[in-house]
Amino acid sequence: QVQLVESGGGLVQAGDSLRLSCAASGRTYSSYAMAWFRQAPGKEREFVAVISWSGGRTYYADSVKGRFTISRDNAKNTVYLQMNSLKPEDTAVYYCAADLIGGRLTGRTDEYDYWGQGTQVTVSS
Repeated sequence: QVQLVESGGGLVQAGDSLRLSCAASGRTYSSYAMAWFRQAPGKEREFVAVISWSGGRTYYADSVKGRFTISRDNAKNTVYLQMNSLKPEDTAVYYCAADLIGGRLTGRTDEYDYWGQGTQVTVSS
C-alpha cells in the first residue's frame, strides 16, 4: 500500500514558477514509476509528466515540455514537479500517481495504482 500526499499548489501570476511535491509512504516507493496528472474544471484528467523508478528516464506531455521538470528523491520518498513560465491554461488540480511497474513510462490514468488527493494550481493572467 502506498499513500501519496501532494503539496505546493497555490495562486500565481502568468510567467511565475511553482514547485509541487508529492510525499509517498510505503517501503517499496523507490521501485515505482511516479507521475503527475492534472484536471481542469469540466475536463478529463490529463497526463503531465512521468519519471522512472531510478529517475533516469522521464517523459512529458507536449503542452509542458520545456517548462516543467519532474524529479524524485528516493531517499526522501518524494517526487517533485518544477513548473516554470506558468500559463493560465495550466490552472488545474494536480495529482501525483504511482505505477507499480517502475520501468514503464505511461500517460494512461488506468495504468496507475495509487493516487494522491490533489493540490490546486491557479494561474492568473
